[in-house]
Amino acid sequence: MTYCVGMCVDEGLVFLSDTRTNAGVDHVSAARKMAVFEQPGERVLVLLAAGNLALTQAVTHLLAAPADPERPTLYNATNMAEAARIVGDAVREVHKRDALSLAEFSVDFNCSFILGGQIGTQSPRLFMIYAAGNFVESTRVSPYFQIGESKYGKPIIDRVITPATPLDEVAKCALISMDSTLRSNLSVGLPLDLLVYEKDSLSVTRFASLDNDSEYFQMIHRTWGERLRQIFGEIPNPTWTDSADVPRREREQNASVPRLVIGDLPCPESPAQTLAQTDPGATQQ
Repeated sequence: MTYCVGMCVDEGLVFLSDTRTNAGVDHVSAARKMAVFEQPGERVLVLLAAGNLALTQAVTHLLAAPADPERPTLYNATNMAEAARIVGDAVREVHKRDALSLAEFSVDFNCSFILGGQIGTQSPRLFMIYAAGNFVESTRVSPYFQIGESKYGKPIIDRVITPATPLDEVAKCALISMDSTLRSNLSVGLPLDLLVYEKDSLSVTRFASLDNDSEYFQMIHRTWGERLRQIFGEIPNPTWTDSADVPRREREQNASVPRLVIGDLPCPESPAQTLAQTDPGATQQ
């Protein structure tokens, strides 16, 4: 499996992907899931891939070296929406060629992509392309996409990222999101590929491959875990108050209701408890 995330904010774009691939617990390896299509000074496009590695690599190879030289490519697309259509067309071409053969072996056509970048003076844009070749674009309300094992790293992004978030903070958030995923899912693993694109630079100026020797990522892993435990400990525990307002199964009025017996003595009835509605951490006036 994999985890990739792309974010589009006012200052630019951030892309992060892991490199773990596996075909069972005894066959784990690494492969890059990020591809960069760059013409310095004219365009930068970044493609992240998740799903069946053979399929995603087939799509990436087709984009890098089209079979038909007359067809539009990522290097001559006039805008990012056209670039997303080119990726979608490549996905459909691979599907047309391989889907039936895969189905004979009960293998699903499973792939998805995140495409982001900037062409000329146009604004940076971010898209997600599905296995059917169709795609959607990010919005200011939801300025990011995830593919692969997305659920573990989603909460921190939802709480932190807005279009106005500074680019370095976006990169930090992406790494925390990845650390949360690594902590909970063994199918995602190091090394990581991180690319930070500054709006209007039209070149790749910030790229890092992060592994176990990365001091910054190890600091994030250590600090995030410590601070979460610290904040968890500082949040007051729930307090309880007596309440009879608890849903119970209706019984006939004269039905005999068994009571808990401890030894030879029946257990005395006591009211149920519910959470108190006051803030236990608030100062009493």
